Amino acid sequence: MNSHLFPHIGKVIASTGSRHFPRMLHDLILTQLAVDATHIRQMRVEPVGHALLRSELESAKEAALLAETVYSELSSAPPSSDMPSRESLPVTDASQLHLTRRTDDYRYVISVYRNGASKRFSAHERSLLQDISPVLLPMVEKHINALQPAICAVPAEQSQDAAAQGLQTLRLRFCERMDQLGLSLSNRELEVCVGLLAGRTAPELAEQLQLKVNTVESYLKRAAIKLGISGRHSLMRWMYSPQDTSSAA
Repeated sequence: MNSHLFPHIGKVIASTGSRHFPRMLHDLILTQLAVDATHIRQMRVEPVGHALLRSELESAKEAALLAETVYSELSSAPPSSDMPSRESLPVTDASQLHLTRRTDDYRYVISVYRNGASKRFSAHERSLLQDISPVLLPMVEKHINALQPAICAVPAEQSQDAAAQGLQTLRLRFCERMDQLGLSLSNRELEVCVGLLAGRTAPELAEQLQLKVNTVESYLKRAAIKLGISGRHSLMRWMYSPQDTSSAA
């Protein structure tokens, strides 16, 4: 995976559960291939013989809640009949690619579209999208799950806004990665690393944590030594590498 993707991936993860997630995901895909629209959705995997038990109203609510389309701002062509309709506009043809992740009860799908048969995806472009699917699909699953109503009611004072939930997801994943490698950081070192992974700059973190910029840099250097990395880009690589070892010198 190209290192230039890591900041984009961090921003997508940090936006989990928020209205910004589909746009962030769309922008991430655009770094790999040109698309006119990105559509994400969750579909229930019905047990045999039970598909007709759910009411039409319930199905409609799921479709409205668990599906969203983002269109490229510079795309001049209207969406085709094969694409999720922007305003149910009938048009002609579209090239499309689909990525799917299946769990016990649900199927999560990412679809990307281009207008016109002349713009069909090449084998190389299909390969590019497939290469990042192990990163994209789990993020879509976590985002959609974050949108679901909680099974147990949570007091209003304990609820978090969508941005905070996304950042918490990133923090938990970072801690899981450290546990996997048997590493540990101080609280400040952890917050600095998570903030950088979420796409924030050192000055932004300094303001948020009420620290000086050079203090933030010092925490990053300490964390880098413990993690066996060399800096921010190495932090991104360490976080999202499929390997179970750090890049210690």
